[in-house]
Amino acid sequence: MTKPFHGPIVFGAITCSLLGLVGWFHVQFTDSEPPTLQSKDLFVFQGLTGPTEKTVVAPSSPSSPQKYAVGSPSRLAVLLTEERSNWLGLAHGLKSIGVPFVVTRDYQEALKHRVILVYPMIRGTSFSREAIRALAAIPRNGGTLIATQVLGGGLEEVFGYSDVTVALHNREIRWNRAHPLMERMTDPAEWVTKLNGKEENAVGTYSYGQARGVLGSYPDGSVAMTAKDYDRGHAYAIGIDLGALLLKGYNNRTDGFTTSFDNRFDPTLDVWLRVLKRMYQMGEPNAVTIGTVPFGKRLSVMFTHDVDFTESMANAVTYAEFERSKGLTGTYFIQSKYIRDYNDDIFFNEQGVQHLARLADLGMELASHTVAHSASFSSFQMGTGEERYPSYRPFVKNRSKAYGATILGELRVSKFLIDRLGGGPTMVSFRPGELSNPFGLPQALVATGFRYSSAATANNSLTHLPYQMTYDRLSEAEVDIFEFPVTIEDEELPPMGQRISQALTLAKQIARYGGSVVVLIHPNILDHKLDFEKQFYDAVKNWTWFGSMREFGDWWSARNALQVEVVAKAGRMAVSMDAPRRITGAVLEVPLGWTLLPQGGVRQDGRRIILDVVEGTRVFYFGVDGLGDAKESTSAVSTASGH
Repeated sequence: MTKPFHGPIVFGAITCSLLGLVGWFHVQFTDSEPPTLQSKDLFVFQGLTGPTEKTVVAPSSPSSPQKYAVGSPSRLAVLLTEERSNWLGLAHGLKSIGVPFVVTRDYQEALKHRVILVYPMIRGTSFSREAIRALAAIPRNGGTLIATQVLGGGLEEVFGYSDVTVALHNREIRWNRAHPLMERMTDPAEWVTKLNGKEENAVGTYSYGQARGVLGSYPDGSVAMTAKDYDRGHAYAIGIDLGALLLKGYNNRTDGFTTSFDNRFDPTLDVWLRVLKRMYQMGEPNAVTIGTVPFGKRLSVMFTHDVDFTESMANAVTYAEFERSKGLTGTYFIQSKYIRDYNDDIFFNEQGVQHLARLADLGMELASHTVAHSASFSSFQMGTGEERYPSYRPFVKNRSKAYGATILGELRVSKFLIDRLGGGPTMVSFRPGELSNPFGLPQALVATGFRYSSAATANNSLTHLPYQMTYDRLSEAEVDIFEFPVTIEDEELPPMGQRISQALTLAKQIARYGGSVVVLIHPNILDHKLDFEKQFYDAVKNWTWFGSMREFGDWWSARNALQVEVVAKAGRMAVSMDAPRRITGAVLEVPLGWTLLPQGGVRQDGRRIILDVVEGTRVFYFGVDGLGDAKESTSAVSTASGH
């Protein structure tokens, strides 16, 4: 369910509108023409003009599976039957949950791996007879075969069902809680998860008849997902296009999926990803996965503030002083409002810039919250890429109409002003006003030098994990932008200060699998909102990592680039980690029975391996119970020099 923001709180929204109307009367306009601003309706920093360079939005360049084609046999293998599919959603999901994988079109390459996921479907024409026989043998030989949309190919017996039929518009899947894969799904919200929203925006579903083992069912009792166990192997047939479902959430195209906008636990995609992770861990004895929270903490929390109201500039400093006193770095999304219009009076002026500089002095992250803060931002044109201050003059007439505004103008000009006047490091994070989210935003962010977005809510994204974005929020091309969706915000009633218990329950639900919590507070007032932040921090600080969006974004993007390979070598296990970007506090999860052999800068806490700093390639060695029968493996790890 998509719900627009309507202002900091009801009082704040009314105040903003009244102040905006005061300015509105100074401006002459008609419905068909842009307004003529008078000097009192515009604040200009004398001598400041820019940015001068032109912004060019690159055309879409489809992502190739070849980017993900290399890796050791210990990884999960995604065997593509159709390259023109939603495989990128699956790849981004596996990245988010930390499962190393390779993507291949060659079934013989896939057979080198113990766990194989065939995607997006199996038809009678998908493989040769030889390939079908080889795939059928995987679970009988102790491997794990997973496939989505098994529609033909003669593999009914392998997956344990008699026939497959097109199902109706199934809106949810009901999980078999008794199955071992579900043993960690202990929250009722994880027992039934959504599959579809509005019928015109549906993911197709298939059901499997007379299944011998069931992992999930549709509301009518038909089987959505089979589970057949062999002596040592496993076979699972999934009746949906899982990549398409993941992209529904990641691309914020989930109308009708959820009944809550935020402040609630919605692990729809996270349940699927955790199930895939458990399949991988149960099927691959040398499964090493990548943790989702820095330094092995249970939860990541970012305190963020939308500064989009006259009084908020000064109040923001008070929030920042509290955060500084606790060693925290908050993120302050600043509206560079230098025009009086429907929304509010001018507050990005000389006094506002003094508050901005104080935030930077306190070590806070300065980020963009646009110039106009328009509810209609999602319908703006891309723009020329030559918009510059002070000639860029967007004017908001009402919630559905703004004049002279473009996507690139909102990004370019706000970034230029805050970078030039704020005194902080170059800006990298962006949040649109009212979370109004244009389809072209991902590539526009890349073009204007941003790296991290917070333009959606966790519930509309169906996940409590960050994720990588795609061009035009479609399925073909990934972009180097990561989304950090909002989890808790301050607009819902009762007032935020009365919802601390609810927020802590939500944080504990998400912490069970290492998710992240983005807290959005409008600093239009202090009292109960500031009290909420203080109480929330005190309650979770012992098991939570805190940071700004820049700090967590830098960590997450470096984590996203990590490459992990595992091989048996000389009676022990070798794990090679390659970090193209320097990362501190990276975490690995290793199988039970693995003991880290001593070396500096790394420590073991149960199954978690916590690394102080990784840059370039490092190799870690483990003693493993019962490794005597393991064969020597030759790969990049075997020849890599240890550190």
